[in-house]
Amino acid sequence: MVLVACGPFTPSDSVAFEPLSDLLDVVARDRPDVCVLLGPFLDAKHEQVESCQLLSPFSDVFRLCLRTIIEGTRSAGSQLVLVPSLRDVSHDFVYPQPPFSLPELPKEDRAVPAPKSCFFS
Repeated sequence: MVLVACGPFTPSDSVAFEPLSDLLDVVARDRPDVCVLLGPFLDAKHEQVESCQLLSPFSDVFRLCLRTIIEGTRSAGSQLVLVPSLRDVSHDFVYPQPPFSLPELPKEDRAVPAPKSCFFS
């Protein structure tokens, strides 16, 4: 089974990831083989981003989002695929989209010969 969802994963009035949390509940319940999440993860068009109201750098907010996704899908045993969007503020907005660069990601969550998590465009 493949589950595909497209962002943004925040409500329009805050950068709390409640819709993402609801999605992760579905992943935990249905346990898909592959979970494909299409950005934007933190939308450049979000009201708080455009008006510079965030209290943390974009990269920190994205790391929180990523940590939430990884922790929320780990128990499901799903292969995780994250696809960036041109509207992701924490990612290069060029075409073709380069993969996410996540050097701080723990080794057990990286794509290896038998990938647990994949990050590409």
